[in-house]
Amino acid sequence: MVDSWVNLAERLGSDLHLELAGSGGRRSTLIRALREAVRDGRLAPGTRLPPYRSLAADLGLARNTVAEAYSELVAEGWLVARQGSGTQVAPRTGPTRFPHVPEKPAHAAPPTHNLRQGQPDAASFPRAAWLAAARRALNAAPNEAFGPGDPRGRHELRRALAEYLTRARGVRTTPERIVVCSGFAHALRLLFGGRVLRGPLAVESYGLAFHRAILEEASVRTVPLPLDERGALTDELASLKGVRAALLTPAHQFPTGGPLHPQRRVSAVDWARTRDGLILEDDYDGEFRYDREPVGAVQGLDPERVVYIGSLSKSLSPALRLGWLVLPEHLVTSVLTAKGQREAWASVVDQLTLAEFIDSGHYDRHIRRMRQHYRTRRDRLVAALAANAPHIAPTGIAAGLHAVLRLPSGTEDSAVTAAARQSIALDGLAAFRHPAATMPAHDGLVVGYATPSDHGYGPALEALCRILPPAPSPAD
Repeated sequence: MVDSWVNLAERLGSDLHLELAGSGGRRSTLIRALREAVRDGRLAPGTRLPPYRSLAADLGLARNTVAEAYSELVAEGWLVARQGSGTQVAPRTGPTRFPHVPEKPAHAAPPTHNLRQGQPDAASFPRAAWLAAARRALNAAPNEAFGPGDPRGRHELRRALAEYLTRARGVRTTPERIVVCSGFAHALRLLFGGRVLRGPLAVESYGLAFHRAILEEASVRTVPLPLDERGALTDELASLKGVRAALLTPAHQFPTGGPLHPQRRVSAVDWARTRDGLILEDDYDGEFRYDREPVGAVQGLDPERVVYIGSLSKSLSPALRLGWLVLPEHLVTSVLTAKGQREAWASVVDQLTLAEFIDSGHYDRHIRRMRQHYRTRRDRLVAALAANAPHIAPTGIAAGLHAVLRLPSGTEDSAVTAAARQSIALDGLAAFRHPAATMPAHDGLVVGYATPSDHGYGPALEALCRILPPAPSPAD
């Protein structure tokens, strides 16, 4: 018999297809199809079947054929027929066969207090302003915006970013030098996974292991660059053999804190010019500064020697998956080739919305509001430490969303263990240290103060202070 697929969604409340295929008469084929639907769980116990007249009309069968099929399945125990209730799948029809799906591992319970770095305050996302920007952007968008995406990114967003970054971060660029991506990790994958750049790559001795893992996947060897209170020792770049690119966090070294000293900024750019090299500038939270003057981008010193990378992950939300590369002119074509002919990562709707969000001034207002919000959070952390653990010095607190708490030597591991026992999520400073770093290690905790809710922040600080090591005794 010719295959016939019948959709009974309107009658059964869910999608169901009966395949009337195989040898045999019409009645036996229908019985087999209904039996399989029940056995496989597509017709759950208690599901009401359509009247036999309706099903007969849909299938192109005689009414008696469907009525006889129902009767036989009732007799077999697959279906039940009740006066006034029609025909239903029997409550128990034997074991039901479901396709095997491997059981997912159980997710660990969320921590009671989340003090991990790198996460903005999700509750402060500007929902109303973002929604209004999305409506305006969609109303104004040309029809072609909803076709295949341009790998460069929407021109509306690149124009808005060029104006904003020039004004707020001291970046020197035009829209033609900006390529939209889905965040910093995506930027690294484009640059190194796409073979636009090759290693070895100098990186700061403290940084994200996640970023080093991305580089390792691309077969890029990373060479640690020592740090001190003035940032990376960029004078040592000249002594690193074979290195022609360096990844830096100049506005706020991650995670130790503090801006790169002006002289070292100049030194890094001079090295890149001499070596025909590049600086990769990770400006991950440059807008958030509290007790210092704004620190502009290193890119402004030489746009042809610096790749500037930014994203929304700290300023708005990592869920938006939007970032950007501001490129030297000679790298634009190579990055676009690595990205492909069509946009595959960044939503065009989100790009249009962000362009409108920036143009309307909402992004600036959000940054100013969050700057005050995070400064208040920072101040509460500093006050809690002063009152409960004055021997613990917070550093890197003039900017950003986290602080490093310097601990007495030999106490970091015990503090991290104590935090885990108290269901406090945070990181030890050692987790960010490059495996090949030779500079002296320091004990510390990296504490993010942006993530907890307003009502949960006070208890989180109390819990944090309880797990901190005591002050060394005078004898020590």
